[in-house]
Amino acid sequence: MIEAESQDLTLQSEYKDLLRAFLENKSEQDLYDAQQYSKRLLENQISPEEMVSLHCAVLEEIFEGLPIEITESFSFLLEVMIGYGLAYREHQSLRDKQLELEMQIDVAANMQQTLLPKKIPQIPGVDIGVISVPAGKMSGDYYYCVKNESGHFGVAIADIIGKGIPAAMCMSMIKYAIDSMPSYSLEPGVLLKNLNRVVEQNIDPSMFITMMYGSYDAVNHTFVYSGAGHEPGFYFNASEGKFRDLYAKGLVLGVSNKTNFREQKIKVSVGDAIVLLSDGVTECRIGDRFIEREEINDLLINYIDLPAQEMVERVYDELAQLQDFKLNDDFTLMVLRRQV
Repeated sequence: MIEAESQDLTLQSEYKDLLRAFLENKSEQDLYDAQQYSKRLLENQISPEEMVSLHCAVLEEIFEGLPIEITESFSFLLEVMIGYGLAYREHQSLRDKQLELEMQIDVAANMQQTLLPKKIPQIPGVDIGVISVPAGKMSGDYYYCVKNESGHFGVAIADIIGKGIPAAMCMSMIKYAIDSMPSYSLEPGVLLKNLNRVVEQNIDPSMFITMMYGSYDAVNHTFVYSGAGHEPGFYFNASEGKFRDLYAKGLVLGVSNKTNFREQKIKVSVGDAIVLLSDGVTECRIGDRFIEREEINDLLINYIDLPAQEMVERVYDELAQLQDFKLNDDFTLMVLRRQV
């Protein structure tokens, strides 16, 4: 208590000297000294209203017989500063919480990036391209690529119904669940069934995951796929020069642990292409309407002769430009095309 009173007297004495020097000289040095003094006030947690009281007390010491109107005006200012101080501290508290939340989001966003494949596996005779762009800092989209011992290439695109940190945690669960499954379980129907059990047991009932998973056999050039409520992809038949929808019916992951997922199989000829995507591609907004799947179809046709990576980048650039580069949803697009 005595130490606190002594500290208050020291601050008052220092302020008196600073104010007197400024009133006499009005120099830049005096203003600089005042700025340094303000740091002392912060260190000692002096509130704005306490500073007003200090200023008033020092003025009464320097100038004897201050008019009563002046001293009463400081009482009025003191009441104003008490209200201001409370609001300011509340604002600072909210700002600190906001900064803390943004830091957590940055950490989660960085974690998400580590979960995505750092490098797409190379498959002889197959050209692969992928692009994934979040609408904000965090993404609800996830894609996965893996090559097993038998030469099969597994690909997945998932959309987590939910955003932010819970989505990032859910994404990590998906990745490590798939990684922990033995190679034989990478058959699409089996993988989704096993993954569905993991999701159903471990995520909040308010969250769901849609997914399309496929396995490409680079020896026989067949593509077997299965879906869990995910956006249909496209299949390009080079001999016909046309795209058709790549449907795979199935319940979203996490609803029922008894769900089975039916597999579809297609033969892939030279020049044919498989397109997997998230609904951020097909739900692009152009003005007051959503883009039609036929328009996506035409856009893919325009770039079908380009290398797969350049193709997905060109499609993204054009759709982003149509939206003034303001994505309404996370955008993920993957293309596999047989070359030989």
